[in-house]
Amino acid sequence: MASNIAKARHFKSVSGVRNVAIDHQDALKKGELVILTPTITEVSTSDLTLSNKVVNTVAITIDNRSVAIGKAVQFKVSGGLAGIEYTINVNVDTDSSPAQTLVTNVRLDVIADSPS
Repeated sequence: MASNIAKARHFKSVSGVRNVAIDHQDALKKGELVILTPTITEVSTSDLTLSNKVVNTVAITIDNRSVAIGKAVQFKVSGGLAGIEYTINVNVDTDSSPAQTLVTNVRLDVIADSPS
């Protein structure tokens, strides 16, 4: 089981909703794809709501890099408390034989909403 910490640190406001995408291209062998629905969980608390957990079905751009179909995971994050750094654990399986399970930890900082 390969494991790493995502390169990018993500930020969102308390009331904001953030889309997160994780590029797995560097961990995959040539022709290998991420399959099935990813398992995405918050580590340590239940402050965040994690939804829309999918493998990309179209080519997308992550950090100015094109990511082919089946090589990234996307999900939506809402909730959280200001001033907290959260860790989100992302587990995906691949279609290789034998299959790999890729584990990535994503850092998310929640900041206070701007005063109106």
